[in-house]
Parts: sequence; C-alpha cells; structure tokens
Amino acid sequence: MPRMLDVSEDVRAEIGDAEADRLLVGDNTPGSYDCTSCRTPGDSEQERTSTVLFVGDETAVLAFAHASCIPSQVVRVAEEQLQGAVRSITGSSEAEHHQEHADRPEALGPEQAVLGVTSGLVLIDDELHPALVVEPTGAIARPGTDGSRGDEFLPLLLEQGFHPVHRMDQMPSVLHGWSILLAVGQLHAVLQPGVDGGAPIAWWQAHAPLQVTEGWRTAANKSQTVLLYAAPAGAIGQQPREDLLRDALDRAAAAGLLVAAAMPLAGT
Repeated sequence: MPRMLDVSEDVRAEIGDAEADRLLVGDNTPGSYDCTSCRTPGDSEQERTSTVLFVGDETAVLAFAHASCIPSQVVRVAEEQLQGAVRSITGSSEAEHHQEHADRPEALGPEQAVLGVTSGLVLIDDELHPALVVEPTGAIARPGTDGSRGDEFLPLLLEQGFHPVHRMDQMPSVLHGWSILLAVGQLHAVLQPGVDGGAPIAWWQAHAPLQVTEGWRTAANKSQTVLLYAAPAGAIGQQPREDLLRDALDRAAAAGLLVAAAMPLAGT
C-alpha cells in the first residue's frame, strides 16, 4: 500500500530519484515508526509522514517524523553529531543532564569560548513555554578581531535579529529562518539560515544529544515554538533549579544583559 509520505525536493536531490520513488511506493519505508521529533509512534499508512535526512561529512541518516511536527527536509550537521544521532536512534546513547556545553558556533567567537545551553520552562501570561538559555563560558570576540573591543556576544546576536529583553513577562519575537532541532526527542542543535538560501546550518550543536524533560518536550510539541534567551558570560551562571534560573534571567533582563528570540521546532 502506498505510504502517505512527503519527500521534499532537497531530500530527493540527496538520495536520488530511484530511492525517493521506492520510498513513495512503500519500499524501504517502515509502516510504523517513532517520530524523530516528538518520539511518539507514527504510521505512514494512516497519517502524513515527513522524510528527514540528516547529512554529515561521511554519513547520512534517513529518519521519519509526523508531518505535523516537522516538514520533510535536509539537515546538515557535523559528523560527530550525526554519529550521536545514530546512537540515539539505536538506543545506545546515555541520557544527558539538562545542562550541556558544546562546540562554539564557528562565526561567533575565539577558540577558548564555548556556549553553555540550559533547557527549562518559563512562565509567561500563566502559560509555561519551553526555553533554552545560552551563555558563553568566556567573552566572545567579533570574527577576525583580536578581542580588544571587549565582549561582543550580544551585539552580534542583535545583528542576527535577536531583540533586547527588559521584562521576562513578554513573549520574544519570532526570528525567521532559525529553528530548534529536536530529533529523537532530544535536543541536537540550534539552526540558522544557510548561505544564499541553502540548507540550514548549525549555529550551536550538542556534543551528544541533550536530554530534555518530558514537560519541556510536551510544551514544545504543543506550541511548536521554543524561546531562546542569551546573555554574556557570567550573567546567568549554572542554576540547579528552574526558579533560580528564572531569578537569574530576571536580573539579567533588568541589567540590560539579555536578548531573546522565538524559534519554531526544526523547519523553515
């Protein structure tokens, strides 16, 4: 029986017409699957399903997702991260703590600085929203400079379209072209627009898939949107509880040290 499968032109270009056609008629396609985004069961014979191709330097992995979660697309990631995704899909990776340091984004800073990312829920207008808080471990210099101008993390983000946060009770604006890659129910990357309209590239990616709580994942699947807050090194700190994290965010906002944007789950 033909599958209710979506294969985007980008995915078709990567896997070839013959393989794409085989998928569309039901060959090499599991009837039932675990959605690579929300991890709940799906059935390609009963509901529209997206093909999602993760492409690394040497490896490519084809995964399936509810079309209502993410569209069919090609996601380019580092080979190391793709191997982590493979381990997740095969069930051999261990759960990670909710706080993780990962590789610096290539265009943002000096070699010694990495970005710390913490997941949590923030309360706005009596509703819990899934959020990520990004804070570098050190000052970020503008690419091509020696850092003598000081920490330029926030100015760089403002140039990318982030907005200052003065009060935590207001929803950040959507940053178009950016998205959050939640694959196999775990956080893999923050994606930014590719060059000249190309496939999205990772602005931040986890060393290993980052475990998020069931509540966080449920809220993200409900809203299909994640709030990303960013502050310079030392403004937030590693907070062991969400109430302490919220207090730190409030202080950073009041001090003019916080920017934010809302981003959809992986997709454009």
